[in-house]
Amino acid sequence: MLDIRFATARSASGAVAVVVPSGSPDAALDLLKLGPADLAECAAFLEDVEHSGSAGTVHTLPRPGRKPSRLLFAGIGDGGEAGWRSAGAALARKARTETSLRVLVSHDTAPEAIRGLAEGLWLASYRFSLADTEPDPLRRVTVALPATGETIDALEQARAVVTATVLARDLTNMPSDRKTPAWFARQVVKAAAGIPGLTVEVREPSYLEAQGFNAILAVGRGAATERGPRLVELSWRPRGAKRHVVLVGKGITFDTGGICIKPTSNMKLMRKDMGGAAAVIGATLAAAAMRLPVRVTALAPLAENALGPDAMRPGDVVTHYGGLTSEILNTDAEGRLVLGDAMAYAVRRLRPDVMIDLATLTGAQGVALGKRTAAMYCDSDTLAGTLATAAAASGESVWRMPLSDDYAEELDGDVADLVNSTDIGAGSLLAALYLREFIGPLRDRWAHLDMSSPAWSDSNDGELTKGATGWGVRTLTRWLETSC
Repeated sequence: MLDIRFATARSASGAVAVVVPSGSPDAALDLLKLGPADLAECAAFLEDVEHSGSAGTVHTLPRPGRKPSRLLFAGIGDGGEAGWRSAGAALARKARTETSLRVLVSHDTAPEAIRGLAEGLWLASYRFSLADTEPDPLRRVTVALPATGETIDALEQARAVVTATVLARDLTNMPSDRKTPAWFARQVVKAAAGIPGLTVEVREPSYLEAQGFNAILAVGRGAATERGPRLVELSWRPRGAKRHVVLVGKGITFDTGGICIKPTSNMKLMRKDMGGAAAVIGATLAAAAMRLPVRVTALAPLAENALGPDAMRPGDVVTHYGGLTSEILNTDAEGRLVLGDAMAYAVRRLRPDVMIDLATLTGAQGVALGKRTAAMYCDSDTLAGTLATAAAASGESVWRMPLSDDYAEELDGDVADLVNSTDIGAGSLLAALYLREFIGPLRDRWAHLDMSSPAWSDSNDGELTKGATGWGVRTLTRWLETSC
């Protein structure tokens, strides 16, 4: 990660970035301690390039032979946290060939602006590669502010969230030839090691069989023994916590579709099918790093949905943890099966006050809402509102969808309580209705986030880099900060 620090000295021989509020270039020029001729040059440049100050807009003024040698004018829009995040992301890309960058900001810059700037810088500079590639030269960013308690706290909040998001991205980007359920579990154990208040339990297939997690076992049955399923439980339990939140994330480490096999075009990115599990693990680690006063338990049901002689078949009936039964009509609707086991376990054993699940669950989510917005299903106006507010503040996006009972009867099975798939359409809604069957008394304290498309970016876009986005870590962490 970039080294971001504070220092009030203004001299710099290399690149200097100056923030430009929307429609206020004069305010930006006031930050520059330059002579009248240099200031006039800058003003003329901003007018010539028609710099609007809109968030994420950056123009570079070369000044060879002078100090600073380059000026980067970065727009922050209305000056809200989102604008600063966009500016940070744009600067990380524009200055990636520099070795260092100084950012000039107003002395009264708010802590949330610093947090947004740092998140944008760190997230946009993320790289994942298994090849032996050279990192970007940019290693240090100095923000021209004194290191006060408020600025340091803002920077550390950003660091905690970004570190967790980076872990979620790394887990999701990892190719599935290496990313077995056991490998994923080892990464969680490693990430949690040495952090006071965090505990990890990894449930092996023998435990799952003895305790009745038959849906997780059924989904993972087609994989080789060494790639068998796991259930990871990561717990943050601070003293005095009065609220218990359980986060459940779909953890399919690769999804072939099983016997109902996917076409190649739909299978090639299925290493991302554990993005929900990565996000809930990341958010719990961030809560621990920030010492948030709320008990958080993350459940990651992990399996590889593979073809094999023991793979589950259409028509099979599985008995979930807790006793509900599902008839398998489509082996490619496996995510809801493993989530059902984990959610039923949470209700019976963990007794949460609130439960939220995240899943790369349906293609229908992307059809309805595209690449940047997750579908949210929730019966509670209050919970839905706080989650939407947290998502917007953190730079992610959700849209509340109707959780209509009109279609619930379509899930009734002939030989089991439920069927795991239908052919009537409304795929994202029906998946949510299916999961609702496992939450018992928590119907007004549960939210389901279908984040299949937002889990992956096809290109560099703002603070996102091509590949896994770590979607959900920021939303969940901000919600835990502000609503618990």
